[in-house]
Amino acid sequence: MSGNIGQIGRIVSGLQKGIGSATSEIKEEGGPSFTELFGKMITATNNLQNEAAQAQQLAATGEAADLHQVMISVEEAGIAMDLLLEVRNKLIDAYQTLVRMPM
Repeated sequence: MSGNIGQIGRIVSGLQKGIGSATSEIKEEGGPSFTELFGKMITATNNLQNEAAQAQQLAATGEAADLHQVMISVEEAGIAMDLLLEVRNKLIDAYQTLVRMPM
C-alpha cells in the first residue's frame, strides 16, 4: 500500500515537495499529525492549481514558450486534486464506519 502512495508522490513532484517539508519535521511522538500532513497536502494542491492556471493564462496570451510544460503543469495539478479527493473520500468513509459501529 505505501509503495503505491510513493509512486503517486513521484508523479506529482510539486505535491511531494509541499508535503516533504511536513515529513521532515519530526515530533517527539514520532512524526507530524495527519491533520498537519493533510493541511500541507491541501496547500500544495492549491499551489499546483494556481501554477497551472497561470501557465494556461500565459499560453492563452501567447507568452508561454513551451506548450508541453503547460500541459505537464495542468496534468500535475489534476493528479494532485484527484489524490486529495481520494484521501478525503477515504477519510469520510472511515468516519462513517466509526459512526455506524455499535457501542
